[in-house]
Amino acid sequence: MSDYKIKLSNVRLSFPSIFTKSEFNGTVGKFEATFLMNKDSQAKMIADVQAKIALIQKDNKAKVSPDKICLKDGEFVEYDGYANAMSIKAGSNRRPTIIDRDKTPLVEEDNKPYAGCYVNAVLELWFQDNSYGKRVNCNLTGIQFVKDGEAFGAGNQDSSDEFDDISDEDMLG
Repeated sequence: MSDYKIKLSNVRLSFPSIFTKSEFNGTVGKFEATFLMNKDSQAKMIADVQAKIALIQKDNKAKVSPDKICLKDGEFVEYDGYANAMSIKAGSNRRPTIIDRDKTPLVEEDNKPYAGCYVNAVLELWFQDNSYGKRVNCNLTGIQFVKDGEAFGAGNQDSSDEFDDISDEDMLG
């Protein structure tokens, strides 16, 4: 296992673009997702991620500004589920492995994983040092669905109560 590989367990999934690449303002991006770690119950996992980030900086003889690191404090973000959490964003040009609890492959039509559910994830940190600057980024390798959670965002609202029952009406006349 690489020195920079990270395995996250039972974390919440946010902003998943894991079956198709993300798209923003007409520009196609990467396969990506953000993973939320609870500061209280997952403090050891957060500390392990922070240690690997420190290691990659040490190995590359660089100190990277916190705003250029893939791990962020959720207290400064106003999204569902980010309070009292640390978030780590990961992406890849290649579609990640996506499996269910029993390790069977999942497809988009399975409707899981989804934003707000709990997953395990395999990530790998990498160091960027180019014309765009120095950063600590994260590759997304794989995701395993763990369990359901409250879905983030409004999602599709059930609007069936807004309609009248017209099953007895003659629609041809």
